[in-house]
Amino acid sequence: MYVYILTNPARTVLYIGVTNAIERRVSEHSSTLGDASKFTGRYQTDLLVYFEHCADAVQAIVREKQLKGWTRAKKEKLITAFNPEWVAIDPLTWEG
Repeated sequence: MYVYILTNPARTVLYIGVTNAIERRVSEHSSTLGDASKFTGRYQTDLLVYFEHCADAVQAIVREKQLKGWTRAKKEKLITAFNPEWVAIDPLTWEG
């Protein structure tokens, strides 16, 4: 399981989610771009800038809720520590 953070090209919106297949999930988010009924489509959030592996679904959901409760500044520090340039991550090749 993974907890992940997506952003938009302007880096003004953050989206936090949980998945068991990060490559597939990022692709799904990208496919909804422009779909106003979806948060990630409405705000063009399809750039993966942070992810972490969790042992199981329960741990991932707890971590997701924790991150969602953080301030924007604290989330930005987490992302920057993991991915200093906030480059879009390909989870298959990321060496962070």
